[in-house]
Amino acid sequence: MSDIFNSQSAATSANAPLAHFDMPFFLGALALVLLGLIMVASSSMNIADTQLHQPFYYFQRQLFFVGFGTILGVLAWQVPMQTWQRLSVPLLLLSLLALILVLIPGLGREVNGSMRWFNFSAFTLQPSEPMKLCMVLYLAGYLVRRSDEVRTEISGFIKAMSVVIVMSGLVLLEPDYGTAVVLFATVMGMLFLAGVPMKQFVLWLVIVSMALVLLVVLAPYRLARLTTFVNPWADPFNSGFQLTQALIAIGRGEWLGVGLGNSVQKLTYLPEAHTDFLFAILAEELGLLGVMVVIGLFAFLVLRAFWIAIQTERQGRYYAAYVAYGLGLLLGLQASINLGVNMGLLPTKGLTLPLMSYGGSSLVSTCLAVALLLRIDHETRMLAGEKRDELRS
Repeated sequence: MSDIFNSQSAATSANAPLAHFDMPFFLGALALVLLGLIMVASSSMNIADTQLHQPFYYFQRQLFFVGFGTILGVLAWQVPMQTWQRLSVPLLLLSLLALILVLIPGLGREVNGSMRWFNFSAFTLQPSEPMKLCMVLYLAGYLVRRSDEVRTEISGFIKAMSVVIVMSGLVLLEPDYGTAVVLFATVMGMLFLAGVPMKQFVLWLVIVSMALVLLVVLAPYRLARLTTFVNPWADPFNSGFQLTQALIAIGRGEWLGVGLGNSVQKLTYLPEAHTDFLFAILAEELGLLGVMVVIGLFAFLVLRAFWIAIQTERQGRYYAAYVAYGLGLLLGLQASINLGVNMGLLPTKGLTLPLMSYGGSSLVSTCLAVALLLRIDHETRMLAGEKRDELRS
């Protein structure tokens, strides 16, 4: 097991070109992106041809987003974590402003009753996606600045949760319940890892859980989703249609799938086949083998992110370590929720599968998260290499 998490053991020198770069993590993320491109092309070809008479429309746009995300990721990787720490508060305020502006009619774009997007000429932007990254960057700085208060006084916990409540409240006005759940869970996880007393953590976990349940009960459409999730087969042609079609797709895949491109469910049977339910089409075409590969890759990336965080924390670089913890939680939670929804284990949330599902805002934001994790690992390796050189001299 240790060989999996020992990075670049083959490097013979700290000055080797790739000695300060986490190649396994990068290759794992790249594999998910490439597999996502293949599945976006396969799952969207029929609907793109039917609606737009351009079979590769969604694939070409996803390819553009991959390129754009890669460019931004390369730029983000070159920025030191100290600079990100200084920018964390302005970035959060910018995210707050964007979440407010998107709710204004005429500025925000409404789709299916949700006001979540800014509409530009060539693309749309969902501000809640980069906001999650900005929240992690900000909270990591807060945990460093208020480390003693967070560990000893309840005020340290309340102040952090107050910021999250404001951001989540704006997200819920869009409405976007799934993003709010992921944001709350990520923040709670970061606070726990920062050393919040167990009593406070459990108390707030109960409060947050009750609040989220209350939000479900008070919103008829959320309650309907929950009822459908419990028994989708009770109304398979109306409220349970999407989930039953996803389960049929997964069931048809069996061990090795029906073959790439041979899905039946993507032929207008399963709505959002190239976005929220991409995993169901993957399971149908590539079978249990493809499912295990995807789950294994996500598990590797999340464990690797936590390994990076642990190594960074051991050096006393707490801000970078908390960012790595937060990004690992963010990636793992969103992937887990999307997989759970596709397999009927969780109610429908409207969350994409990171690095794979069609969607520019999600893909670009996740590329930035990957770049930040690679930057944290790079700085950790550099510092470790310098210490080894000092010991040798």
